[in-house]
Amino acid sequence: MKKFLYPALAAILIISSCKLMPRENEPEALKYPHTDTVNVVDDYFGTKVSDPYRWLEDDTSAKTGEWVKSQQAFTADYMKKIPFRGKIRDHLKQIVNYERFSAIGKIGKHILYLKNDGLQNQAVYWIQDGLDGQPSVLIDPNGIAADGTASVGIDGFSNDKRYMSYHISRSGSDWSTQYVMDLDTLKALNDEIKWVKFGGAAWKGDGFYYSRYDEPTKGTELSGKSEFQKVFFHKLGDAQDKDALVYEDRAHPLRFHSASVTEDERFLFLYISEGTYGNEVWYKDLAKGTESFKPLFTGFAHQYQVIDNVGDKLLVYTDDGAGNARIVQVDPLNPAKPHWKDVIPEKPEKLEGVNSAGGKLFATYLKDASTRVQQLTMEGKLEHDVILPGIGTASGFGGYHDDATLMYNYSSYTTPPSLFFYDIASGKSDVFKKAVVKIPVDDYETEQVFYPSKDGTKIPMFIIHKKGLKKDGSRPTLLYGYGGFDISLTPGFSTMIYTLLENDGVYAVANLRGGGEYGQAWHDAGRLLNKQNVFDDFIAAGEWLISNKFTSKERLAVNGGSNGGLLVGAVLAQRPDLFQVALPEVGVMDMLRFQKFTVGWGWVSDYGSSDSAQYFKYLYGYSPLHNIKNGTHYPATMVFTADHDDRVVPAHSFKFAATLQQAQTGPAPALIRIETKQGHGGGSSLAKQLEKNADMYAFMFFNMGITPSFK
Repeated sequence: MKKFLYPALAAILIISSCKLMPRENEPEALKYPHTDTVNVVDDYFGTKVSDPYRWLEDDTSAKTGEWVKSQQAFTADYMKKIPFRGKIRDHLKQIVNYERFSAIGKIGKHILYLKNDGLQNQAVYWIQDGLDGQPSVLIDPNGIAADGTASVGIDGFSNDKRYMSYHISRSGSDWSTQYVMDLDTLKALNDEIKWVKFGGAAWKGDGFYYSRYDEPTKGTELSGKSEFQKVFFHKLGDAQDKDALVYEDRAHPLRFHSASVTEDERFLFLYISEGTYGNEVWYKDLAKGTESFKPLFTGFAHQYQVIDNVGDKLLVYTDDGAGNARIVQVDPLNPAKPHWKDVIPEKPEKLEGVNSAGGKLFATYLKDASTRVQQLTMEGKLEHDVILPGIGTASGFGGYHDDATLMYNYSSYTTPPSLFFYDIASGKSDVFKKAVVKIPVDDYETEQVFYPSKDGTKIPMFIIHKKGLKKDGSRPTLLYGYGGFDISLTPGFSTMIYTLLENDGVYAVANLRGGGEYGQAWHDAGRLLNKQNVFDDFIAAGEWLISNKFTSKERLAVNGGSNGGLLVGAVLAQRPDLFQVALPEVGVMDMLRFQKFTVGWGWVSDYGSSDSAQYFKYLYGYSPLHNIKNGTHYPATMVFTADHDDRVVPAHSFKFAATLQQAQTGPAPALIRIETKQGHGGGSSLAKQLEKNADMYAFMFFNMGITPSFK
């Protein structure tokens, strides 16, 4: 799978010292806005489960709208009382104002990249012909919506390297509309494809294959279950209603379908999945005019991705028979596993992905959660390692068969993003674009530790801080985690973390089980009936940071988004005594009903489902919403969500916040911050990021008793 590392848009704050705020008396418990309850009880295999805030799932009702307004006003009133909040926001805006870049790729003579001048809400797509060409704006998302809430993504390029399919999403929604751009004239064509979600564009000749859903019923766009994804072929110049239906499956509404085409346009592949892990692959040999798809790999127990073809043979990335993944050669006329031939055998390190370019293979490995890249022949013979600038994350390395050079991105926690051109023949890398930040990054360092979890498993953790930091247990520390869906947390530059670092603070990233850092065994150890391992790993990370004198309970905050929001919510319920501040973002909080909204059914492969008696019992045991207990002193908590989040619908956070407010016995605040015209996080405008980050850090510092001061 090709991955693109976009430039960090998070804001930064320079803090020079830390002062305790005098608090002579313990504050009184807050009086939260009233939230009505309803008598809704579900019966799960004989277990009665109350859901008193079910009404908050109706995102279009006037009553829910009034509740949202009351919570927004309450949170805004609380934040206004933090004396340094405005200074943080203003300073964030000042420090984030620097040029930053990210590579898109080299498409024939065209070089495409993203650039943000500093304070633009969205990065702008630029194009130039050759290294010495004059840069021109390709697409400026900031001109689409005045408030910066429209974002643009690239879907694919025609094989003659002239056309580009792209999509526009609005207000953070996963729904998008696809368009086509002529890279030679820099003019958009009249093509428009609506109701696309996770659509892509696999080009063949004068058109492309894409995936879409039927138009949803009005009023259900942001919460209704997404079903029956279909694959179509769109011919340039045609209206959407003329697009040819290529594949649909009326028997299985809850499946994802996508298409890809080899560069020589010989093979068309249909990818089918029931969740976020495991897929089938079917194919057509277009050169032979095959009308129906034939099976290549069936079942959903493993992952398969066709990297390229060499004549009539296929190069396939898979973890079938190799937990750390491998590349095999497959004959589509005889695709059974006994006939596979290893091209890149499994190694002790996780094979994160493979791309082809210039007649070579580029294999990206993870070594203790950082990137290593090797260049090999198409037959799998190692030629040499790609020399990277340091221990960090590199992404890119994809290209065309006739490429002599390719582009990649590189960054680390203390290295701002840089764009490189790589010469395939010589193996030499040259800087193309480099960000220059207003932070003395050389004053900071990253260390990696391996701490024991509850069951003794060694868990890696990156710890970033100022060089020579004194470990006396007083450092404000933000612990971040995710732990799911085979996703690896690798080092990447974010200006936001320097909010802590300049204040003699610590930023820690724990590589929890459930992620992909060590292959499928690592993923399996943190999913389904092993999900508790993820929470244990995170709890152990906090305990390790405290016992090793980086911080204390009073100075520890925890943060995570989406599946990481679930992580923070679960740990909040299980160990409210461990930390001072909890910052769950767009989290999956109701583990009994997540599968009923939008594409939540796709997460069953990682979580299981309450529709199963076995999984219901396990999910009920850790579901954040269902494990908040009355009469408990919970840490200061700010729950983050957004009104256009149609991936993890805001009802998760609404119900969780209402439950937490009702249960909180101690004086620490339990707030919910509900952003408008924003979604799950992708495409967020810089202006809204500045406001959100200012609130997050102001809330954290305030509840740690810290007053930040600025250089």
